[in-house]
Amino acid sequence: MLHLSDILIEHYEIQSFEELVKLVSVAKQNGERFFRMDVRPPFPDTPDNWEDRLEGAFY
Repeated sequence: MLHLSDILIEHYEIQSFEELVKLVSVAKQNGERFFRMDVRPPFPDTPDNWEDRLEGAFY
């Protein structure tokens, strides 16, 4: 299972929510089957509907 916190730790260089959306999408393409949003993304541009956006990028 892929956790959002793991992505943020592994890819500490990302600076925006949009970069995170791309990484989540790539993770799905690379075979991840399950995704859990266990933390709120710490970026200033994180939208109010961030959970929906990340879920859409994964599924």
